Amino acid sequence: MAEVKRINVGVIGTGWVGGIRANACAHNGIVDELHIAEINPKRQSEIQAETNPTSITDNWQTIIDNEAIDVIVISMTPETQRYPILMAALEAGKNVFVEKPIAPTIEEAEQAYALADSKNLKITIGYSRRFDPRYVYVKKSLREGLIGDPVTCLVSRHSTRELGEKITGRSKMSPTSIGGVHDLDFVLWCLQPRKPIRVYSQTAGKLFSKKSDTPDHQWVMVTMDDGTTVTIGVGWILPIGYPNYVQAWIEVIGTDGALTIDDTHKEVQFNTTANGIRYPLSSMPGEPIDHVFAGSMYDETGHFLEAVAFDRPAMVTREEALTVMSVYTAADLSVERGEPVVLPRNDNTNP
Repeated sequence: MAEVKRINVGVIGTGWVGGIRANACAHNGIVDELHIAEINPKRQSEIQAETNPTSITDNWQTIIDNEAIDVIVISMTPETQRYPILMAALEAGKNVFVEKPIAPTIEEAEQAYALADSKNLKITIGYSRRFDPRYVYVKKSLREGLIGDPVTCLVSRHSTRELGEKITGRSKMSPTSIGGVHDLDFVLWCLQPRKPIRVYSQTAGKLFSKKSDTPDHQWVMVTMDDGTTVTIGVGWILPIGYPNYVQAWIEVIGTDGALTIDDTHKEVQFNTTANGIRYPLSSMPGEPIDHVFAGSMYDETGHFLEAVAFDRPAMVTREEALTVMSVYTAADLSVERGEPVVLPRNDNTNP
């Protein structure tokens, strides 16, 4: 039997999501050395106890400069500061897993992919819906024609304002570009080879807009080239009270059937006299439960590690990433203009 190739991984940023990635790497037999960059001293101590890394630093450049590292996972916040780290990692010859967004603009994203191609490196984006069995079943059903031709798709996703405060406090990205992008990727992935040709979007704001430029909610309507319609809404103003609670409702209606996903996380209810009903498995990324993980990020992280170790394709392709980016940037432009945006973009720019 051939010996399994082990790889060395560096994780930059180990907050909520980055901590999940770091733990997934620490528990994966493919990983030999784990190196971590984390600027928060308290979090450093926590993640060191959780993962027992080979090294830990508060300087991400130390991870980039480590010639022994094969893969870098970029999960630090704010989201708008990831691109320079991504490019530095690619320049240093590292395969990269980066949380969305991959870059501030489409042009910069193309530059990142071109650099990765020139150095024969793998690069992917954390679009975790692709690793949730319920969502993958939608892809399988459409591919096999189980509900006929798709007619319309709906995703409605809401999180608590507590989570919204955290997100809007660290960046000024729109609800779609920071949260709805996961659902855009999921639906566009399921509907392949259909392509988006028109985007219309609106935002609503009665809470966060009082103290910032961030809306409370955003709806995006996408028309595909075969006439299929897609409607995606994402917001972050549910009442506080459920720890990191996120709920979603998904409908896919076809000519011969329909699929419905109740992703509202209410199947496990925890009721106490102190706090009332809570939903302990209710966050978007998922939660560690002893020796298992209630979410898709573990599998997603492992998939990329295997892609590097065994030279397999990464799940999210360049074309898919750029298509998703073109849709959410078109949605933000539609909000600004108050009118639909045709794809390819009809404003003669490539922001």
